[in-house]
Amino acid sequence: MTLGTRGFVARVLRAATAFAVCALAAGCATMQGGAGAPAPFASKVDPFEPFNRAMYAIHEPIDRNVMRPIAQAWVDHVPRPVQLAVSTLFGNIEDGFSALNGLLQGKWDKAGNDLGRLTVNVWGFGLIDIATDAGIPKGDEDFGQTFGAWGIPQGPYLFVPLIGPTTVRDGTGLVIRAYASPFNLVNDIPFRNSMWGLGAVNLRAQALEASDLVDRAAIDRYTFIRRSYLQRREYLVHEGNPPKPKDDDE
Repeated sequence: MTLGTRGFVARVLRAATAFAVCALAAGCATMQGGAGAPAPFASKVDPFEPFNRAMYAIHEPIDRNVMRPIAQAWVDHVPRPVQLAVSTLFGNIEDGFSALNGLLQGKWDKAGNDLGRLTVNVWGFGLIDIATDAGIPKGDEDFGQTFGAWGIPQGPYLFVPLIGPTTVRDGTGLVIRAYASPFNLVNDIPFRNSMWGLGAVNLRAQALEASDLVDRAAIDRYTFIRRSYLQRREYLVHEGNPPKPKDDDE
């Protein structure tokens, strides 16, 4: 391993550790009353609920008044071929990470499909999703799923403004994913930041339908989002056969 590679790995590990420690510390601070008693709304899966609800209260107006309108404008006014090209570009990057995580979990078929998608989409210059048209499925694996497959507990639920719902396990995976982004290798800072911004808009545009569903279905949006997120993550980690769910308020 080269000196540069060792330095990169060390930075990733430090960032992941810092994320977990800071998240736990911040959550624990909100759990301490005058006599150290737990907060009244604490639950096993969401022991930091008062803190998380405060973070959601920060996130919700920013998302409603800034991110969501931008994403809707992207969908409404940007030509569809441009939207598809951008989605395919970022999707190819995710396929690369999915292939890596498939290998780390021993999911050889998924890893093979993701590598196949990358190979095929090269012929579309990375902007045309030939692989999907050819019927090659996405693996959709990530570092959080890998940690779960390795038996690492999910840890407490967390809500991070502008990022959304996560857990200590998934959040650590997100930090690793962000540090390993190929855009971090770009020296042109304005271009690099533009790509990060474009990726954020692309992700938010893909979540517009889910936002509409939450608006229609939820009385308590926070609880609905938490339960939906945790159930989906358990489903993904256990390949569609999760253990029998427990009441998250026990």
